[in-house]
Amino acid sequence: MAAKANPNSLFLSSSSSTHYSSFSFHQISLKKVSFLVDFQGRKLVFACSKKPIPGSVNLDPSISNSGSGSSKNDSDGASSSPSNAIDFLTLCHSLKTTKRKGWVNHAIKGAESIADHMYRMSLMALIVGDLPGVNRERCIKMAIVHDIAEAIVGDITPSDGVPKAEKSRLEQAALTEMCEVLGGGMRAEEIKELWQEYENNASLEANLVKDFDKVEMILQALEYESVVFDRTWKGAG
Repeated sequence: MAAKANPNSLFLSSSSSTHYSSFSFHQISLKKVSFLVDFQGRKLVFACSKKPIPGSVNLDPSISNSGSGSSKNDSDGASSSPSNAIDFLTLCHSLKTTKRKGWVNHAIKGAESIADHMYRMSLMALIVGDLPGVNRERCIKMAIVHDIAEAIVGDITPSDGVPKAEKSRLEQAALTEMCEVLGGGMRAEEIKELWQEYENNASLEANLVKDFDKVEMILQALEYESVVFDRTWKGAG
C-alpha cells in the first residue's frame, strides 16, 4: 500500500528552501499531472415536495424521475432517505473544521482542513488531461472520498505512533459507520468501493489520485513557505 502524502514529512524553513524527506519529485509521474461545464447553481431540494423544481437536485430520487438516481422506491437500496443524507452530510462537516495535523504540528497558522485538501485534489482530477485507460470521473469521486473516514477518526499521522494496520482498521470501521449513517444502498457501497480501491492502490485511477495527494501537499507546502518567506522579507525591511 502506497504511503499517504503527509505534511509531517516536510520541513519548512524560513529561507525559502523546502526539503522533502519522505519522497522526491521523481517518484511522481509528472505526465499524469500535467494541467494544461458550464455550471449554473441550482437549488437543493430536500424531498419536501412531490413536485420538485425542474432541473433541481433531489436527495431522494424515489420521489421523482428528475433525481440523479433511480426512480424506484427506496426498497431497491438505490438511495438513502433525506434524513439519512442530512445526517451523513452533518457528520462530514467535521472534515471542514478538522485541520490537517501535519501542518498543525509545524505550527502553521490557519492550517488547511481535511476538506480543503480533498477539494483541491478533486479539482486536479477535474482539470487533468485525458489519459489512456483512466476514468477521470472516477478519479474525481475517489479524491472526494479518499480521506472521508477522517470525519470520525481525525487525521492520524505517523507522529501519532499508530501502527499502519491499526490506522487502517480504525478508518475502515469509521467508513462502515458513515455508510450506515447514510442508510446503506448503492451510494454507500460506491463510497466503500472507491475508498478501498484508493487504500489498496488497486487501479490506474487510484494510482493517479495518490499522485494528486502528493502534488497537492507539495503545492500547499510551497504556499505556506511563500507566506513565511514574505513575512521574513518584510520583517527584514
